[in-house]
This record gives sequence, C-alpha cells and structure tokens, in this order.
Amino acid sequence: MKISILTLFPEFFDGFLTNSIIKRAIAKEKVQIEVINIRDFTTDKYGRVDSAPVGGGAGLIMKCQPVIDCLKSVRKVNSHVILLSPRGKTYSQARARYFAKNYEHLVLICGHYEGTDERINKYVDELVSIGDYILTGGEIGAQIISDSVIRLLDGVIASESIVDESFENGLLEYPQYSEPFEYNGEYIPDILYSGNHGAIEKWRKKQSLKLTKEYRPDLLKDYPLTKQEKKLMDELNNDETPKWEKDAIEKGRKFIKEK
Repeated sequence: MKISILTLFPEFFDGFLTNSIIKRAIAKEKVQIEVINIRDFTTDKYGRVDSAPVGGGAGLIMKCQPVIDCLKSVRKVNSHVILLSPRGKTYSQARARYFAKNYEHLVLICGHYEGTDERINKYVDELVSIGDYILTGGEIGAQIISDSVIRLLDGVIASESIVDESFENGLLEYPQYSEPFEYNGEYIPDILYSGNHGAIEKWRKKQSLKLTKEYRPDLLKDYPLTKQEKKLMDELNNDETPKWEKDAIEKGRKFIKEK
C-alpha cells in the first residue's frame, strides 16, 4: 500500500515515520509513505496558502488552489482521497479494515487553521472525522488513520496479535497480565495458570463481555450474542463462579501459585 499525506507541516510526521511498527513496515516494504508539503504548490506571489474567509469571520481558511494542485500531483486512477473533516463519518476499526483491504493508495489531506475552502470537497472521495472534538489541524488524524491501517496490512504484525484486539470482534479486549503474580496485593486470576486452554479462552470471552458491558455498553446493542455468550452473560449477571471455571482451577491446582 501507498499512503500520501498532504500537509502544511511535513515536519509533524518525522517521529511518526521513524519509530515502532511504522518504521518496520516501511523497512519491510509493506507500505510506502510520502509526506507532501502543500506550500510547495501555491501560486500566490507571497507564498500564501491561506486567506481570510470571504464575507468576514474569524481566523484563516486554507486556499483551494494549492491544495487541489498538490492533490493532482499525487492522485492516480487507484487513489482513494480522504479529507479530514468534522463533517465526515466517525472513523472506526471497521473502516480501518476496509481501507486496508480495498485500497492500494490512500491520500490523506490535512486541513488546518479554521478549515478548508469549500470547493476542495468536490475533489475528494470521502470525508472522515476521528471524533467529535476540534484539533489544530488534520495531522494527528492522518497519523491515526495511517497507523490503524498499516498495522492491518499482511506481514506488518503477526495475525494472531490482531484477532482478539478491542473492536476487532465487536467487543473490548479481555484483560491481560504479566508477571509478577502478586503486585501491591493484586493477583493474577488463578484460571490463567490452570493450563486449561479451553477454559482460559472461555474466561477471556466472559471478561471481554464484562468489560464491554461496563465501559462500552453501546457496542452490545447490535452485537449478535452466540448461545455460549448468552450463558456467559447470565453468569455475569448472577455474579457467580461457574462449575467449569472451578473445575479448571481445581484440576490445574499444581500449576497455580500460592497466595
């Protein structure tokens, strides 16, 4: 995949491109990222890329000419052009998967100041919002979209690392722990030491449902519970430790650490 980011502040992406998963994905040639300075395309004799809004109003507006000419310089037949805008549909993990699967070239236009000239909108394929709040510019949004898409590309990270992540299956991810067994009076759940992988998987699903119910109940409204998940929800509602969990812990007692 190729991602072209159109921005007035290309230096904003220096750290983003040279760290962690993004850096490795570029090195493995899983993604090509180009950051293009919109300022290089202005025809204004003073080098301006913004101006006061016609009709009056606060702040400055990005002019259409440099943005559109910059876009024309990178747009290809297979390009999908996105303008970061509060008008757009709120970005989601489902949208990230769709972008990763269906597009070979994403073009992200970063707005700035008080917004962009309205005429730019007709040159883009989609408006995307990363949330109901205002940022100084679209650069952070472009990083968010790029990061979320790149990590889903084949070969960037291990596929098993993605399967159970939050939002991938419609629920929040289950809680995870690392050694030590005890820290400040808090213990890792016994079931995770039981050696019973089936019971551990079931417990994790139950915890995933519990966290989703507690923190993001809206996700459960349209989530189609399986027969097993309905039983797990009943266990949660009854606040009981079920027989399958007790049996797994008892059978794995020799692997479980003493408190």
